[in-house]
Amino acid sequence: MRKSRFSEEQIIGILKEQESGVRTADVCRNHGISSATFYKYKAKYGGMEVSDARKLRVLEDENSRLKKLLAESLLDNAVLKDINFKKMVTPEAKRKAVTHACCEHGVSQRRACDVLEVDRSSVRYQSKRSDNGDLRAAIRKAATERRRFGYRRIHIMLERDGVLVNHKKLRRIYGEENLQVKRRGRRKRALGTRRPIVLPKAPNQRWSLDFVSDALSDGRRFRMLTVVDDFSRENIALIADTSLSGSRVVRELKQVIVSRGKPKTIVSDNGTEFTSTAILKWVQEATIDWHYIAPGKPQQNAFIESFNGKLRDECLNETLFSSLKHAREVLADWRKDYNQHRPHSAIGNIPPLEYVKKFKVDKLAA
Repeated sequence: MRKSRFSEEQIIGILKEQESGVRTADVCRNHGISSATFYKYKAKYGGMEVSDARKLRVLEDENSRLKKLLAESLLDNAVLKDINFKKMVTPEAKRKAVTHACCEHGVSQRRACDVLEVDRSSVRYQSKRSDNGDLRAAIRKAATERRRFGYRRIHIMLERDGVLVNHKKLRRIYGEENLQVKRRGRRKRALGTRRPIVLPKAPNQRWSLDFVSDALSDGRRFRMLTVVDDFSRENIALIADTSLSGSRVVRELKQVIVSRGKPKTIVSDNGTEFTSTAILKWVQEATIDWHYIAPGKPQQNAFIESFNGKLRDECLNETLFSSLKHAREVLADWRKDYNQHRPHSAIGNIPPLEYVKKFKVDKLAA
C-alpha cells in the first residue's frame, strides 16, 4: 500500500477546515486531493484529535508487527514439521534439511539455519575431500560379486587385490553407497550355558556331515550332502541329487577317503540315512568313530550348521536352479571359491586351503 503524502496531523487539519464551514470542493482544490480521497480521510479520521490519530498509528504498527510475527511463527512451525528426518546429526543431513526447507518453503538460507538451529558455516562449507571414484568403483564391484559379504570381508578381498584402505574409510564409503547387507530372519536361539566344543588339533581328525534341501525352478526338491573338516573348515564334499540314501553316503565317503585319508571321528545327527544299516556296517569295517549328536541339539554339530548357513545365504538363496545339472555346476563353482578364495573369520580371514598349507609349514618349522 502506497504511503499517503499527508501525515495524520495534516489530514485532521484538512478535515477541521471542512468542519469550520469551508466548502468540500474548495478544501480539495486547495490541498490538491480528490473528493474521494477527502471522504476516505473523513471515514478514517473523522471526529478524531491529533492525539487520537497518533494512538491509532501506534496500534496499527503494533498490529502489523504482531501479524508478521504470527506469520513467521506459522512458517517456522511448517518448516519444522516438514523436516521429518529421523536423525539430523551429521553435517550432510543438516545440509539436506536446510536445502529442503529453502526449496519447499521459499525461505532464505539464513532463515532456514535459524529455524533448524544449524550453523551457516557448516551448510556453506565446500568439501575439499576427494570423491574416491576408483575406490568406490572397486567396493561396488566387490559387493556386486559378493552380495552377501559385509564391509569387513570386502576389506579383506580388496587388500588381496592390492587396494589398501583404512577400514573406517571403507566402512563410510560402504554406507554412503548403500551396500549394507539386508539381514534375513533367524530362528530364536536357545538360552542357557553351553559346553564349548573341543576343537581338533589337525586336519582330517574330525568331519561333520549333514543334509541341506532346496528346490529347482519347476518345484522339484533335491538334497545336498555336505561334509566339512572341523579343523580347517574346508568343504570336503558337496553332493547334490534328488535322493541320497545311506548306501550313497557310504559310497561318497569312500571316494573322499581315497583322496584324503580316513578321519578319526565323524559327527552327524540322527537322520535315517546316517543310522541306516549300510552306515553302521561300513563304520565297523572302517573302524571309524561315528558320533551322533543328541536329538534336537543341532548346536552340538555347530561346524556343519555354520557351513550350511553360509551355503544357503550366499549360494542357494541367490540362485534359481533350472535343473539338477545346473545346480551341480553352481555348487561346484561355489565350493571351489569357498575353499580357495573366500576368507573365513574363524581361521584368521584366510581361505581353508591356505590355512591348511600354513598349518603344514608351521608344523615343519617346529
